[in-house]
Parts: sequence; structure tokens; C-alpha cells
Amino acid sequence: MSSYKDKKVITIGIVNELTGLSVRMIRYYEERGLIFPERSERGTRKYSFADIELLLEIANKREEGVQTYEIKQDMLNEKKNSNVRDKLRRGQFNAHFNMRK
Repeated sequence: MSSYKDKKVITIGIVNELTGLSVRMIRYYEERGLIFPERSERGTRKYSFADIELLLEIANKREEGVQTYEIKQDMLNEKKNSNVRDKLRRGQFNAHFNMRK
């Protein structure tokens, strides 16, 4: 079961109100591959609370002068490192309990 933070139910207008980011800026971050809203059957973008937190992080980094390309690279590296950590944890678990694939 997913957390309420991950449910994509918030419209772009509400995201705009909550973050202070313009609708255009939110769409720009989507175009740059930094945020991935879902679309309703009628094409309306839907965001989650986790997306809002991410948008605020992105906006803070942009204010510090970090380029969107660098932010995307950091996000990709973080995801890759997270996958490696997960594999290591599974490996440690399997080794501890003498389990093999």
C-alpha cells in the first residue's frame, strides 16, 4: 500500500498555490524531466505531496544557482546509489541467513 504522500491527486493550480511556483515553471520542470505528474483521462496533471516537496527542493537549488541539468544528474545519481544500497542490503540479508538465489 502506498503512502498518502505518493498519491497523485493534486492539480497544478493547487501546487502553484502551495509552492508559489508559477504554472509555467512547474511545467518547465516537467519538460526538463525533473518531475513526473500523472495525467487524468482528460489530460489534467495530477501531483502528489512528494512531488510538491521535490518541486520545493528543485526551486531552492535553482535559487542557489544550480542548473536543471545538474539537478537531474544529482537525482539520477541518487537513484542509482539507492538501488546499489538496496542490492547490498539484500546481499547482506541473504549472506546472514545463508540464502542464495
